Amino acid sequence: MSGTAAATGTGSASCRFAHYFVVCGLDAETGLEPDDGAGENFEQSPIRRSFKSKVLVRYPENTDRNPFNKDAVNMLCMPRGLSFRTQADRLDPQFHSFTMSSDDGTRSYGFVHTFYEEVTSPQIITAMYTLYQMHHVERQSSSSASSPSSSSSSASSPSTSSMDSLVSSLDESDAESLAGVPVCLGCAGSFDAARDTLYVSKALCLLTPLPFLQASRQFLSQLHQAVTSHTAPPLPLESYIHNILYEVPLPPPGRSLRFHGVQGPIMCQRPGPGELPLGEYPLGEAFSLLGVDNMVQLLTCAFLETQVLLYSQDYQRLMTVAEGVTTLLFPFQWQHIYLPIVSTPLHHLLDAPVPFLMGIQRRDGAQRTSLHLPHEANLCFVDIDNHCVEAPEDLPLFPHQTELIQELTEVLLRFGLPLQGGVITKPTTTTSTTTSTSPRMSSLVLEDLMEDRRNGNLGGEELAVLERLQALARRCEGGKMPDGGKTLGHVFEEEEEELKAAKLNIQLREVFAGRFAAMFGRYEEFVIHSALDLDSWLSNREGTFSFDKGSFLSVQPATHLRFLSRFLETSMFSSFVDGKVISRWADREPMQQLFDNRLEKERLYDTDKDSHNCHYRKCTALFESAQATEHRLLKADHTAIHPHLLDMRIGQGRHQPGYFPKLQADVLAQGQNTNKWSSRVTASRRTEPKRSAMADHSGVDNEQRQKHTFMRRSLRQSKLLDPSPQAITQTHREFADGLLSECRLKTKRMLMERMGRESVELGQGEANITGLQENTLIHGLCDLLERTWGHGLQLKQGKSALWSHLLHYQAAQGKTEAPAESPGSNSSDQRLFDDGALLLRGSLIQDMRFIQTMSEGLSEVGQARAWIHLALEKKMLSQHLKELLTNQELLRQLYKPHAFLLCEEEREQFLFHLLSLNTVDYLCFTRVFTSISIPYRVVIIPMKKLSIAMATVNPWVCVSGELGDSGVRQIPKNTQEIFFQCKNLGRLSTLQLGQENSGLLAKCLIDCVMVYNEITGHTYKFPCGRWLGKGVGDGSLERVLIGQLVSPGGEDDAGRWTGTPPELASPSQSVRTVLGSLGSRSRMLSVEVQEDMREAANNLVKHFHKPEQERGNLTVLLCGEGGLVLSLEKFLLHGFRSNRLFQRNVFVWDFVEKAVVSMETADQMGDLHGSTTLTKGAPCDSLCHYVNAINASPRNIGKEGKFQLFVCLGIRDRLLSQWLPLLAECPLTARTYDEGALLRDRAAVHSLSRILHTLNDFTVTLEMALVKGVDL
Repeated sequence: MSGTAAATGTGSASCRFAHYFVVCGLDAETGLEPDDGAGENFEQSPIRRSFKSKVLVRYPENTDRNPFNKDAVNMLCMPRGLSFRTQADRLDPQFHSFTMSSDDGTRSYGFVHTFYEEVTSPQIITAMYTLYQMHHVERQSSSSASSPSSSSSSASSPSTSSMDSLVSSLDESDAESLAGVPVCLGCAGSFDAARDTLYVSKALCLLTPLPFLQASRQFLSQLHQAVTSHTAPPLPLESYIHNILYEVPLPPPGRSLRFHGVQGPIMCQRPGPGELPLGEYPLGEAFSLLGVDNMVQLLTCAFLETQVLLYSQDYQRLMTVAEGVTTLLFPFQWQHIYLPIVSTPLHHLLDAPVPFLMGIQRRDGAQRTSLHLPHEANLCFVDIDNHCVEAPEDLPLFPHQTELIQELTEVLLRFGLPLQGGVITKPTTTTSTTTSTSPRMSSLVLEDLMEDRRNGNLGGEELAVLERLQALARRCEGGKMPDGGKTLGHVFEEEEEELKAAKLNIQLREVFAGRFAAMFGRYEEFVIHSALDLDSWLSNREGTFSFDKGSFLSVQPATHLRFLSRFLETSMFSSFVDGKVISRWADREPMQQLFDNRLEKERLYDTDKDSHNCHYRKCTALFESAQATEHRLLKADHTAIHPHLLDMRIGQGRHQPGYFPKLQADVLAQGQNTNKWSSRVTASRRTEPKRSAMADHSGVDNEQRQKHTFMRRSLRQSKLLDPSPQAITQTHREFADGLLSECRLKTKRMLMERMGRESVELGQGEANITGLQENTLIHGLCDLLERTWGHGLQLKQGKSALWSHLLHYQAAQGKTEAPAESPGSNSSDQRLFDDGALLLRGSLIQDMRFIQTMSEGLSEVGQARAWIHLALEKKMLSQHLKELLTNQELLRQLYKPHAFLLCEEEREQFLFHLLSLNTVDYLCFTRVFTSISIPYRVVIIPMKKLSIAMATVNPWVCVSGELGDSGVRQIPKNTQEIFFQCKNLGRLSTLQLGQENSGLLAKCLIDCVMVYNEITGHTYKFPCGRWLGKGVGDGSLERVLIGQLVSPGGEDDAGRWTGTPPELASPSQSVRTVLGSLGSRSRMLSVEVQEDMREAANNLVKHFHKPEQERGNLTVLLCGEGGLVLSLEKFLLHGFRSNRLFQRNVFVWDFVEKAVVSMETADQMGDLHGSTTLTKGAPCDSLCHYVNAINASPRNIGKEGKFQLFVCLGIRDRLLSQWLPLLAECPLTARTYDEGALLRDRAAVHSLSRILHTLNDFTVTLEMALVKGVDL
């Protein structure tokens, strides 16, 4: 929950450069207190253990706008507590920074310079020596007890016995310091008060409102150098600290400021309103540490709000990578937990079941495998020191990822940086502690020249002279100046390195900003403004859709959809859109305003208006964007007042080399308003409320925006840094509430998406690409369940928290059920296939076993997702999870007391929300796991009165679906069902039913065929209602039936209670009776027939206008009830005459066959008489050719099947619209049809021909089940 970082420093933040100056270290009065929360090993030497640090002083005591959080600052300044060293250890100072977020989302930054100071307190030295002696005796006794042979050697050298274990517990830097040092009392890890000098760490910290990394680092470094110098600084240290706290203002936007440290001038700058927000953390270093590919992968994880955990020995590396990631998110902002440095007392936050971006330090010699991480299913683990990024499974590619990596690589190469996670070659930023005096210029003249150069006061000749001096200094490399200071060449090199890093930062950020400007350049067109005022929008926020995601995705390149569909569901995008909606009534947030202004500027110069344009365009503003920063860094626009003497007591501020002095509190507690800068700052503060009041002319003040901000953020950032047991309990309670709220919103969103209500309400039904969004929402549900099951988890197998729980449950159930099973028992829910495989149905454990036997090579995370998909498709997810949670003993064994799954009330509500998903049908398992083997059961159901006739036939079936067909499966004799296992067929669409026997007795009247998917529990009904056999009906021995998915609740109420409408089935016997009966032909009104025909054609047109992944089953629209075949059959049967008695069924195919014979006869007679009036050309030839080919087919599909095939082939080959007028003009038509028949109505035939002609624009692909055996 970072909120607005650098961009909000204009009005709401303090006008001072720094908020606080803090010193943390050892409090001699309280003595040594072991740091219990540091997780130290007490077997190691006391000098290697951590002890509690304290905030020794802070100035000022407090400020109104930025209250001081004492415990948090102390913990972040010294994350591992106090560190002790002796003269045998390395005593290099270290620098790191940190960030703290307030409850309203604004950030402040801390910059820490840690150095080692000699311990002067006799009590502390005595205490450390006593601890070491106790430790040494314990180690000696334990080692002599374990190995008696070593007692003689340990007696001669008391420290030798524990050296091996001590060395193994040291970090790398300590191990280096031990190299080549003989084992003795004076070596690292041992301590003798009489011989050794004891040092302890002390931290100087500067807290600022904006990330002024370089300036703060220089100020603290100069302050420390003044402390270690033998020469006293020009002024007491209080003067410099007072100056930066009270007299150095923030540089105005778009300006640079120079102020003075102890040793020399320091520059800082701030971007203007039209530039990217301030970001000084070196992006080049982050890219060099990880490599470009890894950095892009890490950013993809951050954009999709996975959990990101950084891992490094160096705190500053953690901060550099974390700040680099959040900086590159522009114009979006990280909305979740943001703690780049998490000390040991806060490691409970790794349990957080929410997205986070956190960093933990690699402990001494620790490996990745030693970390206990409850959440790994959706975790991006970044091992910075080993240049490695472990991304979650199924991570989509960033849009145009290859081209983006290429452009970033080119930028880095221009600046000479290593690319593939190499070691940074730039000089180290820490200066070694020596006895040298402060670094200075060799002469005051050169110092003045340097200042004049920064101020732009040098003319051409003087500047040329200075450049020659610079070049001379570089050639000479002069080494140290006589007084130990830096050479002029070194100063110039440092300045150029800082300028180079700033320019590189801008250019890398511009590349990403350009990418999002290209992807979201027209996002405003899809923002939905539905509320009349802000209050009504806030009160209905959860039920309001502010962005038309379906329409937006429908105009994006197909290769970007996986990333974008998931990104649109993130909190950072939702917050961004909410900000756009709120901007109707309040001021826009600065980041959004900057992004919108950039989009407007780009549109002025953009001539390509095609939103589908997916060409990659490189950023064209790289160099001009960096020029403004370069100009500010080379020339200071403002200079702050110099440090000056304060009104101090005599004797204060005395210099003692090597020791940070005790500062005089009365002069630092508050600012002395005796200078022009202070009065200017005060005046600017007085005028600030007026400006803000003028800005809020919209009539709604920004308290409403603050209200919305607090609604978005459920966690209080200040509480996260509190390690007290009460705060930890409260934090995890808030996590549990957040999980419950997220579950409620996710299930509601999934229901609305599946039922299509969202698109209907928005009037965007056809633009909605539900399949892609549905997959995205289900992926989000899997992530939610993993995070829920990972909260408070303390015992886990593999990376998936949910699958780990399932495995433990499976093992527990196996122990309890094993004795109860009897050999040879066969329960009702188990069945053998025809190939001998055992069929398992129904229970949680059986579903698990099926997932475990899938030949997909799934990881633990993949198996958990497969299990969730299967349970969701079976409408058993809530029930299975409820069963899983009934084992309370297992729950208490696996989880900590604060875990969500041990909160009974919240858990029940969670399961209730999941239960609501049973009201819609999902095919998520069937459509995702396409290559697995699925068991099917097929049952033939004859008409009840004639069921005995099944004994006389030898039927076979062939089931077809979206992914293929089962092949012909022969049903065993004297049975009506068959079990078989084959590759997943997907959603079933057609079923071929036939029989081999052609005798007159081999016939039966089939009611329907039922197909059961024994894994998902789905049931498909294929209505038939017709005869199968020779000499009855249309004489068909084979039929193609169209199926429909029926609800698990039963066939009778199929589709009644689900939100998904049932598909059209194959025409039933009753429909066929109405069509074929002569007595009922008068009921078929011509208007109704034509309307049905138009509706069938319209459904086909709509089918092809949908995105490909959203199209339903084309076979259903062609051959199902209400489909094109049946509608055309009605058209051709209208007004049909017949001389048959007893009103027996008539078939359209009879007329088509006779019409073709008539045409062929007329064509032959025309050739005989030399006449061409009756020849119809190509359409007539094709009609005759197709009809003859269908009749010649070896399949016995009957007259109805042949007509169905005739229509399907005519549509596929774009010939049907030409054949219909031929049939109407055939002389046979006048003799076969009544005068009022539609086929004899020229207008009706012309209208139908035009309707069919519109279908010629589409490419129709027919299922093999329809066209098998016909070579056309």
